[in-house]
Amino acid sequence: MIWGFVFFAVLTSFWVCWLTIRMAHQLKFGGDESSGVQKFHDHWVPRLGGIPIFISFFSGLLLLSWGMHDGEQTFANVILCTLPAFGIGLLEDITRRAGVLPRLVMTMVAAGLGWWLLDAGLHRLDIPGVDTLLAMWPLFALVLTLVAAGGVAHAINIIDGYNGLSGFFVIVVLASLAVVASQVGDVLVMQIALISAASVLGFLVWNFPFGRIFMGDAGAYLLGFVIAELAMMLVVRNPEVSPWCPLLLVMYPVWETLFSVFRRALRSLAQIGQPDALHLHQLIYRRLMKRYGSSKDPHHRLMRNSFTSLYLWALAVFCAVPAMLFWNNTPALMGFSFLFAISYVILYRRLIQFRMPRFMVLKPSASKRLHTSKRTRSSSK
Repeated sequence: MIWGFVFFAVLTSFWVCWLTIRMAHQLKFGGDESSGVQKFHDHWVPRLGGIPIFISFFSGLLLLSWGMHDGEQTFANVILCTLPAFGIGLLEDITRRAGVLPRLVMTMVAAGLGWWLLDAGLHRLDIPGVDTLLAMWPLFALVLTLVAAGGVAHAINIIDGYNGLSGFFVIVVLASLAVVASQVGDVLVMQIALISAASVLGFLVWNFPFGRIFMGDAGAYLLGFVIAELAMMLVVRNPEVSPWCPLLLVMYPVWETLFSVFRRALRSLAQIGQPDALHLHQLIYRRLMKRYGSSKDPHHRLMRNSFTSLYLWALAVFCAVPAMLFWNNTPALMGFSFLFAISYVILYRRLIQFRMPRFMVLKPSASKRLHTSKRTRSSSK
């Protein structure tokens, strides 16, 4: 019966996205800038994707609670907890005046509500010594919970730079959480994860590959927070699930964030919070996307933008498969997390040094090369 509600959430997200795009273009409201170190699009695009995602998420859970006659209070608490993270993100999307610190603080406020209303917290990490501290000092566990939830939400926002990248990643993570939840019989977490993933799927149709609407900070912080809460709920409610299972699922954006802080700190401590164009997805865009060369044609830039996401989709799957297979095996999950971190550093280093394998580079097609050659000859005449 859950699949009927999932289908409803997909349709709701799809049509509300369509309506949001139409209204935003007519009113010229909520658009994203096309200039800046992290901007890679030429056309005017609304960054209000968080609105249809939230409406679909809210209505899907509401309808599910009505249809299933179970979990109404928990669904209501989940929605209530998301409001601070979603609200501060929406304020940033509309006014562009909500800085990083206010967004992190409000996401932590949301995590505090989750600790209180949902019992969603980091009470164990399966690390000797650390688990003892968490058990002895509940305040330490609370602080760690707030930092983790804010960090995951901010990490999702960091990778939200190319068409389909964050949307696909979020769907993979939520679907993986649903699979693990179903294996341990946690119907509640499975239902919320599936409704959340469905809300993003309807948005993704408009976002990839043509970038007609962006997720924005509201969508990124909302979904990052939902992922963090579901991950903690899954581990708290099911002791057999290793806490490293959800950690491996979000390893890509979390490691991206930590690595970015580290490399910025090496240059200057003052630059830690400053945006730059040296994230992994930005290097892939500039180093590997040769299919459309350096053409400034808007369509070619759009295709380079979208094809960049395909490389990062592979990273999401690379983490999701072992997380679903070894969800109760902490040593194996730790090993895969370490393997991902090493692989990321190697890939990043090779991109910086222009030493990527040729098979990874999307080269121009034959027709494209012929067209370019003809244009060069005609200009020389």
